Amino acid sequence: MIKARIPAQNPDANLADYAATRKSFKWAAMMAEFPSLAAGKTNIIAESLDKWAGDDATADRTAMIFEKYGVATPLKYRELKAISSRWAALFTDHGFLPGDRMILLLPPCREFFYAMAACARAGIVFCPLFSSAGFYEIETCIHDIRPRGIITSPDLIDKIPFECGNQARQIYITGEPPGRYGNEVAIHEAAAAMPADIPPCMLPPEAPLYIVYTSGSTRPPKGIVHCHRDMAGIRTSARWALDLRENDVLWTDADPAWVTGTVYGAFAPWLCGTPSLVSEDPFSAANGYRLLETHSISVWYTTPRTIRTLMEAGEDLPTRYNLQALRHIACVGAPLMPDLFYWVKKHIHCSPHDTWWMSETGMICIANLPALDIKPGAMGMPLPGIEAAVLDENGDSLPALSLGELALKPEWPGLMTGVLNNPGRHESYFNGEWFCTGDIALVDEEGYFYHQGRNDDILKTIENRTIGPFEIEKALCFHPAVAEAAVIAKGVDMEQGTAGLKAFVTLKKGYIASTRLSQEIQMFLKGNVSPDVIVSEISFADQLPKTRSGKLLRRVLRAWELGLPGGDAAKMQD
Repeated sequence: MIKARIPAQNPDANLADYAATRKSFKWAAMMAEFPSLAAGKTNIIAESLDKWAGDDATADRTAMIFEKYGVATPLKYRELKAISSRWAALFTDHGFLPGDRMILLLPPCREFFYAMAACARAGIVFCPLFSSAGFYEIETCIHDIRPRGIITSPDLIDKIPFECGNQARQIYITGEPPGRYGNEVAIHEAAAAMPADIPPCMLPPEAPLYIVYTSGSTRPPKGIVHCHRDMAGIRTSARWALDLRENDVLWTDADPAWVTGTVYGAFAPWLCGTPSLVSEDPFSAANGYRLLETHSISVWYTTPRTIRTLMEAGEDLPTRYNLQALRHIACVGAPLMPDLFYWVKKHIHCSPHDTWWMSETGMICIANLPALDIKPGAMGMPLPGIEAAVLDENGDSLPALSLGELALKPEWPGLMTGVLNNPGRHESYFNGEWFCTGDIALVDEEGYFYHQGRNDDILKTIENRTIGPFEIEKALCFHPAVAEAAVIAKGVDMEQGTAGLKAFVTLKKGYIASTRLSQEIQMFLKGNVSPDVIVSEISFADQLPKTRSGKLLRRVLRAWELGLPGGDAAKMQD
C-alpha cells in the first residue's frame, strides 16, 4: 500500500467540508431539489435539458460540443431540446409507448446523444451497445431485451442478424443505406417534419430509464436496469466527485455505450447545465492534448488506459499545448497506478483523482475528492450518503487493513432497480443490509479504500492469509522493466503448501524478454511481497487482455493458461 499523500488540490471545491456534509447529509433533501421528483411524476429530461432550454437566460447556453475531423459543432440547449423532441415525436408517431425498449447500436457520434435524450423524453427505455459488438453479442442482447426499435448507422446495420432485425418494429438509420427494408427508416429525414416542442413523458421515479450490459468477466453479461430517480445521485456525484460547475467545460472521453459515457458524458452535464465535449474521432495522444487546449477543458473524466497512452507518447508532447484551463482530472475503469498518477502530476501539472463505481451502482460511490488529500493507489473515500465497508465471508465488517469484499448500504438514488429477466441474479447482490459488489478491497485507518481485484481473484497463503492480486501487481510494476502486470492463481504448491501464481507482464521500451529478466523479476518480488506467496512463472506478453474501458480480463488469462480460447478481448463488452 502506498503511504504517500498529496495535499488537497481544491479546498474550495463544491464539497468543501467532507466531514460536516457526511454527518448531516440526507438523500431525501437532495431529491427534494427536483420539483417533479418530489411530486412523484418525473422525467430526467424535464429536470435537465428542458430546465435550461425553458429559461431565456440559459436557453442559448452551449449544451454539447461535437467535434469531427477537427471541425467543432456547438449545440445549444434550445437546439438539443428541439432535436430530441422531433425524434421523440417520431417514435410516438410510430406507436412507441412508455416502457418500450430501444437498442442504440452506434459509434460515438451526435446521434447517440440525440437518441438518449429522445428515448428518455418519450419514456422509452434505451440500451446502448458498442459499435464494435460482434454478431453473437448483438443477437444475445436483442433476444434478452426484445426491443421495439433499433437505432443504428448504415455502416453497422449489416451487423444486425436478419431474423433479429425482424423482431424490431422499426429500425432507424442515421444515414441513407444503399437499400432499405420495409421496417427501416432514415431518422433524420423522418424526424425533420415532426414538432420541435414535445413535453417529456412524466413517469414514476422508479420507471426504467436505460439498460446497460456488464462485462461478463466472471459470468455471462447481464442487463442492469436503471431508472429516472438516478438523477439525484448522478447530479450529486458529478458536483462532488467531478467538482462540476455550470461554467466548466467537461470532457468525458468514454464511449457513450459504456455506462461512464452514458452517465457522465450525457446525463451529468445535462443535469448540471455544463457544456460537454464529444469527440467523434478515434483517440490519439496528440489529438487528446489538442482537444484539451482548443476547447479549454476544465474537467476531464478519463481512464488509466488513456493516461498510459499519453505516457507512452512521451514527455515532450504535453509541453506543446496550453492546458492551463484544466483544473480537475478524474479517472475510472481500472485502478490508477501510482506511476500514472505521478506522471500526470509532473507533466500535465494537475493531479488525477481516482474514482470507483460500477454499472450496478449507477453513479460514482467512492472517490478521491478534490477537497481531501489524495493517497496514490487509493480509490478514495465514500461520498456523503454512501456507507461502505469491507466484509468477511460471513457478511461481517472487517477491521482496517483487512482484505474482504467491498459492500455498500442501499438505498441511494442510482442503485440498479433490477437485472433484466433475472430477478434471482438481482437478489444475489444483497446480503442482509448490504449490497455486495464482488470487488475485493481494504480500508485504512483514515477511511481510504483500496481496490484489490475481484472476488474470484483472491489468493490464500500458507497461513490462510488472503491477498489480492493487485498487491502483487503493484509490486511488479515497481520493477524498472515492467510496464503492466497481471497475476492469476495456479493452484497450490503441494511441497510448500503455498499459493502458486503466474504473472503476465508487458515490458517498457528498451527491455527484451529473457529467462534472465524473468529470474530478476522473481527475485525482485521476493523482497517486496510475502515470502509465502510464490510467483512460480512469469510470462511476457505484448499486451494484456482488457475491456474497452481498460479493465483487466483475468478470465482470458486463465483461458490462455489452460490452452482454451479466450475470445477477442478487443470486442468484449464493458
